[in-house]
Parts: sequence; C-alpha cells; structure tokens
Amino acid sequence: MHNNHVRSGHPSRRYTNAHRSQASQWLTTATVAAASMALTPTAWAGGEQTLEKVVITGTSNLQGVADSANVGTVGQKQLEARTVYRPGELLESTPGLIVSQHSGEGKANQFYLRGFNLDHGTDLRTSVDGMLVNQRSHGHGQGWTDLNFLIPELATGLRYKKGPYYAEEGDFASAGAVDIAYANELPHGIANIGLGQNGYRRLLLADSPSVGRGKLLYALDVQRNDGPFERPDAYHKLNGVLRYAAGDKANGWNVTAMGYSAKWNATDQIPLRAVQSGQLGRFDLIDPTDGGQASRYSLSGAWHHSTEGSSTEITAYATRWKLDLYSNFTYFLDNPVDGDQFNQPDNRTMTAINVRHVWSSNWFGKAGENEVGLQVQNDRINNGLFNTKARHRLSVVRRDNIVESSAGVWFQNATPWAKYFRTVMGLRADSFKFKVRSDLQVNSGAANDTILSPKLNFIFGPFDATELYVNLGSGYHSNDARGTVISKDPKSGEPVDKVTPLVRSKGLEFGMRTSFIRGLQTSISVYRLDFASELLFVGDAGTTEAGRPSRRTGFEIANFYKLSDWLTVDADVAFAKARFRDQAAEGDRIPGAVEGVASMAVAVDNLGPWFGAVQVRYFGPRTLLEDNSVRSKSSATVNARVGYKIAPAVTLELEVFNLTNKQVSAIDYYYTSRLPGEPPEGIADKHFHPIESRSFRIGLNMAF
Repeated sequence: MHNNHVRSGHPSRRYTNAHRSQASQWLTTATVAAASMALTPTAWAGGEQTLEKVVITGTSNLQGVADSANVGTVGQKQLEARTVYRPGELLESTPGLIVSQHSGEGKANQFYLRGFNLDHGTDLRTSVDGMLVNQRSHGHGQGWTDLNFLIPELATGLRYKKGPYYAEEGDFASAGAVDIAYANELPHGIANIGLGQNGYRRLLLADSPSVGRGKLLYALDVQRNDGPFERPDAYHKLNGVLRYAAGDKANGWNVTAMGYSAKWNATDQIPLRAVQSGQLGRFDLIDPTDGGQASRYSLSGAWHHSTEGSSTEITAYATRWKLDLYSNFTYFLDNPVDGDQFNQPDNRTMTAINVRHVWSSNWFGKAGENEVGLQVQNDRINNGLFNTKARHRLSVVRRDNIVESSAGVWFQNATPWAKYFRTVMGLRADSFKFKVRSDLQVNSGAANDTILSPKLNFIFGPFDATELYVNLGSGYHSNDARGTVISKDPKSGEPVDKVTPLVRSKGLEFGMRTSFIRGLQTSISVYRLDFASELLFVGDAGTTEAGRPSRRTGFEIANFYKLSDWLTVDADVAFAKARFRDQAAEGDRIPGAVEGVASMAVAVDNLGPWFGAVQVRYFGPRTLLEDNSVRSKSSATVNARVGYKIAPAVTLELEVFNLTNKQVSAIDYYYTSRLPGEPPEGIADKHFHPIESRSFRIGLNMAF
C-alpha cells in the first residue's frame, strides 16, 4: 500500500520548525547528513542503507516537507504487502496509476495516469537505482520502459511525483515520475521458492556479506511462466545484481553491476468479432510466431558526501539494452499471403552522469535551501522495422543508426518566508542534439532543440494539521529522433512533415494535505495539464504523426488510514477529462485516455503468525475514437495474499490473482484488421488483450 505522506525528498526541509530558527540553524550537521541520504538512490526511502530498517508507517507526515499534494514515498513494507503478477505492477502503489499488458510477459508494460494512455512509458519518467529506464527513440515506442529486470525484494522504497512542478525531473516527467531504490545491505540472506499455476516457477537467492570495509550484495532471480494462453508464453527470465557498497548515510559510495535476459512467446490482442463468433477463445492467438527476446546489462556507481552546510551526490552509469520483438496486430490486412508480422530490433548503449549539490541559503534574511543539478546523457542506437513471416525477414521498411545527446541543468530554491508560508522555485534548461543515419538518405540528418522549464510552488501552512499547495510549472517530452529529420514515409513513399523535437507541457494544480482525523492522512488535488502537441513516432509504421494540442483536467484523492497496529486501509480515487484543444471533424476526444481510476487495499499484520492483504482495482472506461462512438468497458479486479510465519526465519505465502475470475480486458483498441476470408479492406473492430484468469501461487521464503 502507498503512504502518500512520507516523502523521500529532503529531510533537511523541515519548514515547520525551521522558520522559528535562526538562519545559521537552517542546516545542522544532522539534517545535512539526512539530506545526503535522501539524495542517495539506495537509501532515500528511510534514511538507512539496510533493507531491514526501511519501515515507513502511517504516522509519518509530509506536512512542512512536501512541495505538492502529489509527492510521496512507498516504503519497503508497503511494497512487500502488494500482490503483483509482474514486477512492473509495483508502480501501481502510486495513487491513480494503472499498469497493464497487451502482449507477452517480456514486453514493456502499458501505463495509464492522469488522463493519459502513456503507451509504454511516454510522459512517465521511471528510474531504478538512479538509472533512467525510459528509452528515447525506441524501435517500438518513444519512452519504452521495460521493468522486467526489477527484483522487488531488493527495493527499499518507491518515490513518486506527479505533474511538471519539479526542477530535478526532465524528459518524460510531465504526467509523473517514479524512482525505485535498491538496498546497499540486506538484514539477512533471502532464499525464495515460488510455484504456481500456468507453469509459474521462481527461485531467488540474495545476501550481502561483509567484505573488507563494505558489503557485497548479490542477488540471482530465475523465473518462468506460461500464463493461461493457448500457446504458452514460455517466458524464461534470468536476472542478477552484484553491488559493493561502503560508507554510511552521510558519506559513502557503491558500484553495481546488473544483468538480465529473457525470451518469450506473445499472445497479442485479438479481434472481438472472432471471439463473439466462436472462432477464437479469449486466450487464443492468431499468429503463433509472435514474441521476442530482450537483455539488459548495466554498470553504475554512486557517491555521496556531506558537510555541516552542504551535501553532494554523483551518479554515473552505462547500460546496454537489446530487444528483438515480433508482432502482428492487423493479421492479413497488408499482406494477405504472408501476413502482417513485423520485426522491431533495438540495440542501444546509454551512458549518463548526474550531479546534484545542496547547500543552505539566506535570501533577504530568510534561511532556506538551494539545489543545483546537472544531467548529461548520450544514447547510441541501432534499430529498424522489417516485414517478417514466422520471424523470418521478408523486406526492410527502414533501418536507422541514431545518436541522441542531451544536457540538462537545473536550480531550485526553497525558502520559508513566514510561519505559514513558504515557496519552492526552480528553473530547468535542457538541450538536445539528434543525429540520424537512415537507409533512406532523405530520412537522414541532424536536428537540435533547447527548452526552458520554470517551476513555482506556493505552500501555505501547516495549520490545524492541514497544508495547502498551489503549483505551477512547465515541462516537456522529447520526440523520436527519426521524426525530427524525416522527409519521406518509408512505407508509402509519400512526403511527411518533420516534428518538433521537444514538446512543451504546462501544468497548474491546487492541492491539500491533511491529517485532521487521527490516524487518517488524506491528500486532495485538482489539476490541469496542457500539451502543445501530442506528437508521436509510430514505430509500427515507421513514420510520424503530428498530434493535436491537448488538455487534461482532473482530481485525485488519496487516503492512508492506520486503524490499529495490525490493520491499515489504503483508498484512492482519480478522475480525468482529456480533450484535444482544437476543432476537428473527427471529434475532440483523445483515444485511450483513462477517465476514472480507483483502488483500495486492506492489510493486516501482527496477528500472531498470520499476515495478509486484499487489493481491489477499478480501471475505468476509455474512449477508443475521437468522436467517442466506441468505448472500452470498465473493469474491477481483486488480488489477495495470505501468509503464515512457520518459524522466525521461515514464512509461507499464498497469492491469488483475479480472485473473482473476471473476464475483462487488460487493454482495448479500435482499428482495422483482416482475418483469412474477410474482405480485402478489412473490418474495423475492437481488439483486446484479456486479463489473466484466476491463478494461485505459493511461496516459501527463508532467511539465513
């Protein structure tokens, strides 16, 4: 369950007491040390580097610390209590966020937040252990976010922010940003064995013995899963982490190596007409050769240092990603003989360095805090689009070599001006360079763009256990490099327009955070988010589409209620209205935009040897066409878990997914496809991917 009132940000920013202190007392040695740990990705969740001590309870509060009503941290205990079918679903601990899947297990998830269908990650900036996961100019979709390498047992916490109001967050962060931190040290060794229906098997081994002056953390995660599909997913995953860490929460460093590889078969979305006619079952497929394989290898390092009046953090990493993906969404529409399967390979090396420095300030006699940061990233990418049959290439649509570089600098000041009033002001500048060498010369070239993003946050309170927020900010997302230099559609040969490299967003939000009722913490926000253009590179077609300007308005309510030492309730609801801002004959609705989202989780613990949780998720309807003539249905699903402590170091857990066995969609689309025997022009229809049927998993967890 989430705790939206515990932030991972800067413990030094305790305005409630600081405004009563002298300027010289704004940052003491202790608070700077805490701030340093907050800046360290491996430890911000709780101020300690051991997984055991990262426990966040509902009694903690973000009043006097948070910049808005929509920042928060989910602690390790809350993450541990969640029942997740796949690692990426950990992100659903962020209020209002839905994580879905429309293909095989090894593919990146689909994300929904604040009226967005975020596809595979556009406008949701995601990082793990300080490393950006979103992939720019990806072969399948801009911002591709593959979280299958995540090992949940190593996570010390999850930090989330929503809206373009934070100077430290750059590309892809307009809807929100999520950061998952890994532990430097485990309290004990972990050995997990998992068995379940549909061929599910998992083995995890992890520990962090002392080596020299530090800790050597290792983890090995082996998994397979077939799913409920007629053709088994045959998903095989091998995942590993090796980290050496030394120092303490004030001064320390770590070096980490990660490796992940997977392969799978994919049951992609199928046409509703085929299921209704009895031609296909819900878990059937059309092209039995869809699927893919992926790998990720990274080497990273982090260093943090604090003095009495400042703290500094430096992180650097290099990541090697490979993807070989085969899909078929239209079946026999374009090629009635060989079918419409296509291949999207993407191989890239990402290198980045991030620097952040925090120091005390004194503006007009008011004690405060300054922050400055630098973020530099370079991506070297080789990707393409090929027509295939049964994973054999028939022809080339396009093949590209891309170099994409960016540099971002930002500054932020936080100052309490009066007892019940403070501000957080920031300015961010980003510069991008794109260079594309395509197999079609007219689609080769170079482009660059620069954007400034100001941020301004007003915070009033706290008074009567309540704090109020007004947030204004500008952000952006980058477009695919290929779209910035394109001249000719590689598939049709027709001329096309180039797209703007960096697309601006503007946000406005009013929020409140209160703990007026004992044990209950509530945050409420009302927001508006505008995009200049929802520009998109369509990887499945190898071309670009210039989208229309858009606006999203909505509200969110998040609650965390600690009823007793053994019972907590987590309840959230969110609604968004998404519209294009211009006039067009086809309508003003944004296809796929999520409208209503709600969730509730009840967790019990400390009941002798028993513990458990129940989660209910409501995924509201979405319009599938601009004129709102076709809509998806809503769905409500239930997951649950129950555990028993056999011995102090041994627990047995039973997890159940889709407890009520609902036959609903994980995702819906509306487009034209063609099955054998259908008219050459195809048939426009709903296409869906089903939520997995009810299944059980049992896990034996041993500490050593």
